[in-house]
Amino acid sequence: MMGPYGSFDGGMGWGGWVAMGFALVIFWGLVITGIVLLVRSLGHRHEVAVGPPGPTTALRILDERFARGDIDADEYSRRRQLLGAV
Repeated sequence: MMGPYGSFDGGMGWGGWVAMGFALVIFWGLVITGIVLLVRSLGHRHEVAVGPPGPTTALRILDERFARGDIDADEYSRRRQLLGAV
């Protein structure tokens, strides 16, 4: 039946309802994606070391190797002298 605003007594017809359904799904998909990306970017803050590792890092590794028993006391002393930490 034809009304003053077109067919179906002023309704948009099935094509309008389908288009509105797709637009609604796309809208909520974008909202959810935005929230997920925001939460992920706020939750994953990584500390980045600037510059090369210094002698303190090398000494710490040497101490750990000695503590594990990877090197003996003579090797440990010799390498500490090479690193300049007498």
